[in-house]
Amino acid sequence: MKTLTELLHTEFPLIQAPMAGVQGAALAIAVSNAGGLGSLPGAMLTAEALQRELAALSTGTQRPWNVNFFCHTPPEPDAGREAVWRAALAPFYAEAGLDLAKVPAGAGRVPFSAAAADILEPFRPPVVSFHFGLPSPDLVARVKRWGSVVLSSATTVDEARWLVAHGADAVIAQGLEAGGHRGHFLSHDLSQQMGTFALLPQIVAAVDVPVIAAGGIADAAGVAAAMALGAAGVQVGTAYLCSAEATTSELHRAALQSAAARHTALTNVFTGRPARGIVNRVMRELGLLSPAAPAFPLATAAIAPLRAHFEALGSGDFSPLWSGQNASGCRSLPAAEITRQLIQGFECLL
Repeated sequence: MKTLTELLHTEFPLIQAPMAGVQGAALAIAVSNAGGLGSLPGAMLTAEALQRELAALSTGTQRPWNVNFFCHTPPEPDAGREAVWRAALAPFYAEAGLDLAKVPAGAGRVPFSAAAADILEPFRPPVVSFHFGLPSPDLVARVKRWGSVVLSSATTVDEARWLVAHGADAVIAQGLEAGGHRGHFLSHDLSQQMGTFALLPQIVAAVDVPVIAAGGIADAAGVAAAMALGAAGVQVGTAYLCSAEATTSELHRAALQSAAARHTALTNVFTGRPARGIVNRVMRELGLLSPAAPAFPLATAAIAPLRAHFEALGSGDFSPLWSGQNASGCRSLPAAEITRQLIQGFECLL
């Protein structure tokens, strides 16, 4: 079996987690140029924006890079469930003086498609990664024909085995500590989710491809611990959120560097799917996992105007303040310096 650096052609087995909404190509370029694998999140980009960011990546670094997509099945709109959701949000709209009736329903995020593949193909990304499983077999085969390495996230041993059986070249073991959306796709039963250091060795024992540890790794010591448990490499996200190259808002940065970051939870109130973020007012008042929230990603449309309104007032009470359980590595430093600090975790194993 190849090592992760042999598979990815990187200097170090470190992947910067793709983080939709808080970064563009600049962060990925900085990490790739520092010897890791920089990642671009494509799930929320328009076709034009994706084209622009891919062009920036291909000219900004001569080293390998990754582009990431969601591959969920879009749900059928449910008018009844949307009405229940809007009723739950109505008191907040009244408080803000906003007209809920004028807010259109919308999908928010779209899965990887043939149209996205058409944009990607001329760039032939060295690595393409996915969240929520893998796209259709024909799309996986198309990506592989370009020579791209395919990665995806597993949150259980069964998911890891499924990914390998369906074409993943390496598996990201996403522990429960990880920030942002859970990558689960075979089951929505959150009781099956495990912490990184419980999940990692079980996946390593179950599959014959490199396994990448993700979740709660914020410094060199965490990197070394993951490698000691059999990881072929690590993926780090939260530690990059306050980097100079990230586009994280000032409200979000302040929360990450405050005591509030010690309390994160899984919530579905922002998108309709469990994702880990810093606990705030809307999470507390609606409930962390609200039965009223429409299926992913349909919950996004109705909560977005509240987010915009309160952010304009300097409040993050209705914002998805994504963060893993360990924000201790969040520092206002260039991404290259953060990468160099994390790489020390590999060097201490030599």
